Amino acid sequence: MNTGTTSPNQNDRQSCEPELSFPGWYKKREPLTFPPAAMAMTAAPRHSPRLHRAIRVLVATGLCSLLAMQTSPASGPLRPAGKPRLAPLPKTAPSPGNNPTTAAKVTLGKQLFFDPRLSGDNKTSCASCHFPNRAFTDRRPRSLGQQGRPLSRNTPTVVNSGFLKHLFWDGRATSLEQQALLPIASPVEMNQDLDALETELNNIPGYARQFRQVFKTGVTRNGIAQSLAAFQRTLISKPTPLDRFLGGDTSALSAEARRGLDLFRGSAGCVRCHNGPLLSDGKFYRLGVSVKDKGRQSVTGKTGDAFRFRTPSLRNIARTSPYMHDGSQRTLEDVVTFYYRGVPTSIPGNLPLDAKPLLDNSFSEIPDLVAFLNSLSSPPLKIIPPKLP
Repeated sequence: MNTGTTSPNQNDRQSCEPELSFPGWYKKREPLTFPPAAMAMTAAPRHSPRLHRAIRVLVATGLCSLLAMQTSPASGPLRPAGKPRLAPLPKTAPSPGNNPTTAAKVTLGKQLFFDPRLSGDNKTSCASCHFPNRAFTDRRPRSLGQQGRPLSRNTPTVVNSGFLKHLFWDGRATSLEQQALLPIASPVEMNQDLDALETELNNIPGYARQFRQVFKTGVTRNGIAQSLAAFQRTLISKPTPLDRFLGGDTSALSAEARRGLDLFRGSAGCVRCHNGPLLSDGKFYRLGVSVKDKGRQSVTGKTGDAFRFRTPSLRNIARTSPYMHDGSQRTLEDVVTFYYRGVPTSIPGNLPLDAKPLLDNSFSEIPDLVAFLNSLSSPPLKIIPPKLP
């Protein structure tokens, strides 16, 4: 599509949803029409003005109901009401009822996050892969595990993880408490025996004292998980230029970034998956990036989930390169070009892809989209490693 000129109906087109082939999304249909007899109800001259108003309300209500029915898919997940929207990030992340956030618990969790004694060789901490000065990633294509061996996936940031419903690229954890212990116990990551960890930390007076203060018990794996989760819930990114723009500051975005925003919400269709406060729908898609990792299928066991991975948040995306679950895309330009060129036509098992070239616009628009993606960065969080017990 040529976007170098503005068509007479450009505003109308942008107000409609782009027609991309995503599951649960359906192409725009023709407007509903009503038989003359039905429309004549509102024009009968013998009715009183009050009755006219009542009939008009009923007709309008029925029309809205019919339109809602028309845009609901016949099967699969219900389509969200209206066009997906962008939204500001809440200032605090919700805590589960059984793990309320307290200052003492956050302090303890911060110490544990930076403590290499959580690993089997006492050399690897959570911060060994989630560097505060790298937007809590490691900026490597793939994480490094025991003895510096590359793992199979890229390190996701833990910033804003308190808002996620599924953790890890494959969504195998559904809470930060569940997520916290998995890397610690993983043989290829931190390779720690949890029984041994409880004993080791209980023998450190500073930790034993803090656990008694916070949990009224000695060191337990449950307390470790809850403390780490509480700390991670405080890692919330600050407002971005996009947030300021959506709040009414029209000078917050450059002209290039504003054109990119129009593409993002309009013809490029990025907002279909990257929406809401996190700029992620939190769902799992098969894009054909790699066929070596089964992704979501390793969690659900379902063939239909093979090669699906969670939509990442785009907040601070410019600081978390490289990209994709396997770190195969080095720059934002590479990522956008990947979508413009189109994804592979087939993957093992002839499983269908969730999108077929996602973008069909002009390559000249790539700089605008990249400028917009750069506007999703906020001032870095200043987290100073604490003194350990």
